[in-house]
Amino acid sequence: MEIAADPVPMAVDENGMVRIGGTRVTLDVVIARYEQGFSAEAIAEGFPTLQLADIHAVIAYYLHHKNEVDRYLEENDRKADEERRLYEAQFGKQPTRAELEARWLAQQQR
Repeated sequence: MEIAADPVPMAVDENGMVRIGGTRVTLDVVIARYEQGFSAEAIAEGFPTLQLADIHAVIAYYLHHKNEVDRYLEENDRKADEERRLYEAQFGKQPTRAELEARWLAQQQR
């Protein structure tokens, strides 16, 4: 048996987002689920486009490069917050799903 390292199944897209295994699923999503306590198998059930082996490889990469990946995730969060602020400045704050559901229930009770 020959032992060889497989490449990590991640690629950076044109927007700078890290995607997994040639899919649209981002590193952010996989790591968030992992940090919430989901197993690799549970993540695979939620994202059938991902291969289980790829999820394990991504988690292993995360565990070996935690500081680097955490910095990447924090930067993505910062960018998302900034985009949200710009959007809200231009269009106003949009209601949350909970607020919309509450409005809908109030209308149904009339």
